[in-house]
Amino acid sequence: MTDAAAYTMTKAAVEALSRSLALTVGPRGITVNCVLPGVVDTDMSVGVTGNPAATAAVTGITALGRLGQPDDVADVVTFLTSDQARWITGQALDVTGGMWLGPSR
Repeated sequence: MTDAAAYTMTKAAVEALSRSLALTVGPRGITVNCVLPGVVDTDMSVGVTGNPAATAAVTGITALGRLGQPDDVADVVTFLTSDQARWITGQALDVTGGMWLGPSR
């Protein structure tokens, strides 16, 4: 199994687990959601960020036309942990800047 396959499988498992947990702990007023970030400019994505062609390919299929920044994801997590998100549970939030919404630009 490749590293990419294992990584993809674990992301899918986290999404499924968050839905199950939301149902289980919801009666106690606990919300459970997961965040699905796209390519974020961090050390983990150096394969994209360190390669101008790969960066261009990713930004070309992203509606907002750029790579994500750590604060883009952190702000969503902060929102989800706030009281403002008290009615959101069992959701997987796509935090990709609109990656894969349509044909490449």
